[in-house]
Amino acid sequence: MSDFPEVVITKVGRPVRVLETSGSGLSKVRVAILGASGYSGADLVRLLALHPVARIVALTGERQAGKTMAEVFPHLGGLDLPRLTKIDEVDWTPVDVAFCALPHGTTQDVVKAIPTHVKIIDISADFRLTDIDSYAEWYGHPHRAVELQKEAVYGLTEHKRDSIHNARIVANPGCYPTSAQLPLIPLLQAGLIDPDEIIIDAKSGVTGAGREAKQDSLFAEVSEGVHAYGIARHRHAPEIDQELSQAVGRDIKVVFTPHLMPMNRGILSTIYVKLANGHTAADLRDVLEKRYADEPFVRVTPDGTAPSTRHVRGSNMALMGVFADRVPGRAILVSAIDNLVKGASGQAIQNMNVMLQLPEKMGLSQIALFP
Repeated sequence: MSDFPEVVITKVGRPVRVLETSGSGLSKVRVAILGASGYSGADLVRLLALHPVARIVALTGERQAGKTMAEVFPHLGGLDLPRLTKIDEVDWTPVDVAFCALPHGTTQDVVKAIPTHVKIIDISADFRLTDIDSYAEWYGHPHRAVELQKEAVYGLTEHKRDSIHNARIVANPGCYPTSAQLPLIPLLQAGLIDPDEIIIDAKSGVTGAGREAKQDSLFAEVSEGVHAYGIARHRHAPEIDQELSQAVGRDIKVVFTPHLMPMNRGILSTIYVKLANGHTAADLRDVLEKRYADEPFVRVTPDGTAPSTRHVRGSNMALMGVFADRVPGRAILVSAIDNLVKGASGQAIQNMNVMLQLPEKMGLSQIALFP
């Protein structure tokens, strides 16, 4: 017997067509995963396999078409999954929700061809930037789905639920922006920190670069070292600027530098802020604890305890710590997420749950794997 109550999916925005139920009485939502042969796609399969409502009916992988998921990812063997196909072979008639885990720059063309009855959650960056000129500047080509961009909703779940609820297209946030925005947005909205004095020093596991073979991701290039990349030009910078600016109603530009770490999963963002109007680090902690007290996937660590990527590995949790700097008037925030879960596939499923009015924790209750 399922631990979840019977779920009734009501018509919010465009209706989701539910045609079958499981033995436990739960309504089934039929899911397609585009780009299932990548790391985010594989994590979507891993998580959705335990989701009591979702049933995966289509999986795509252009170079792996015709193979089973067990051939591409042996850890997913034994699951009842369809074979990988090419995107143009997908029958969209029975699909309710599509997760797009495709390379940046390809989703815009693909989404234009998906029927409007399908709700879309895009894990790429193709719909995150609302300004199409900014998108062209940072991604090197014109936006190819301008009309769809107008209806896309940014999917930082804890701060965008009302918009996500009624959306057909949700732009899942980037992993770095998720780790930075969760601690910063409440503090900016409360006026506790100086918007012009934000430095984000972030570090990522190698899976953030995707599964495609690249020189910079080779073992010998990554192992036993750490290096900064995308200095002053990383594509997540305008995404962070956009959402922080929207949160406070004026332009903000942060200093953001990402680093590649010799680990598979995780994002750790160390954020340096200047306190405003005589506030203290204790005030920051108080605001964050109150803002996220009822959030299932965001937690402030105990005073003096710094979060680590190993504390969130494999889970949809975001942990954040607050510390007074030794420099008067400044504070340090530390934020940790799993880049493939809360930074990608887990947050995407969280957004699906919100879109369909399902319990938000459904399918996402995995506790972090430690050690």
